[in-house]
Amino acid sequence: MAAVRPNLGRVLPGSSILFLCDMQEKFRHVAYFPQIVSVAARMLKVARLLEVPAVLTEQYPEGLGPTVPELGAEGLRPLAKTCFSMVPAVQQELDTRPQLRSVLLCGIETQACILNTTLDLLDRGLQVHVVVDACSSRSQVDRLVALARMRQSGAFLSTSEGLILQLVGDAAHPQFKEVLAPHPPPHPPWSPFSAPATWWLTACIWEHSRLLPPGGRVLSPVNTVKGKGSCRWP
Repeated sequence: MAAVRPNLGRVLPGSSILFLCDMQEKFRHVAYFPQIVSVAARMLKVARLLEVPAVLTEQYPEGLGPTVPELGAEGLRPLAKTCFSMVPAVQQELDTRPQLRSVLLCGIETQACILNTTLDLLDRGLQVHVVVDACSSRSQVDRLVALARMRQSGAFLSTSEGLILQLVGDAAHPQFKEVLAPHPPPHPPWSPFSAPATWWLTACIWEHSRLLPPGGRVLSPVNTVKGKGSCRWP
């Protein structure tokens, strides 16, 4: 009898959808908001080039404002919600796509709507790919623990670059150069969304998928990526 193949989490344009969660005006105070919006905008651009559908939600837009223009989501109809999950608002979109297997998830906040959306999608039997460099929270402790929680539940933690390369599949793809065109994020060197620090955050998630001890803190990414620290809790 052939061995059962593990769920590899392959991402293909024809069976994927991009979820853009609550990147609104009143959330500009969330940590690294410009960076996550920039990465999400790149994901949306790639989705359009590769004909991957996308859906956009807004949490209580009457109070929290509209989606920020930097996302470039013109043409997408925002779906209003109050639930801390995108799934009830996008139910109809999911029901009309029987071929759907993978959801690529960007937005805020990681410990709230991203986490609950992930759990609801996993409950439906869908693969969830959380774009870690396009998700944030007011607290980076909340962000890290939520990412670990989603991984424990069966979600895939991915970077935007990794998912984009999976979607395009081949350097011979006619859209390859346009898909991989530089999209510089507006962040300073050594931010938690720069390449070395993203590696560090991911390493910490894999090594420490548990709650911080009382009074615990995460080492500064600046010190860690420069070789002055480690992933271990202080």
